[in-house]
Amino acid sequence: MHEYYFEKMKVWQKSRDMVNDIYTLTRKFPKEEDFHFKSQMRRSASSVKSNIAEGQGRRTKKDQAHFTTMSYSSLIELLNHLITALDQGYISKKEINKLRLEIDVIGGYLNALKRTQL
Repeated sequence: MHEYYFEKMKVWQKSRDMVNDIYTLTRKFPKEEDFHFKSQMRRSASSVKSNIAEGQGRRTKKDQAHFTTMSYSSLIELLNHLITALDQGYISKKEINKLRLEIDVIGGYLNALKRTQL
């Protein structure tokens, strides 16, 4: 089976792992958050890797850079949601610290990718 370029990218692979971590983490959130906060967290995490993939399907560097920027924006949105989850007592300091490390790594990869697109 053919493997697409984005699937080989370390940044996409790390983002995929992070999405799985977010899904696991949010399973323990209160039921009343199912269609709001929990859903927003999952969507922002998924958006990181989706925008990486979509950007790689674009022909111009400018279009690719746009999707890399969108991916980074979703990453920062996710961090904001994690801080709120911590404030609400849905996650522990240990859990947010682990995910912040993942966010830092992915953010670094996205910044490096963006430099190649300019």
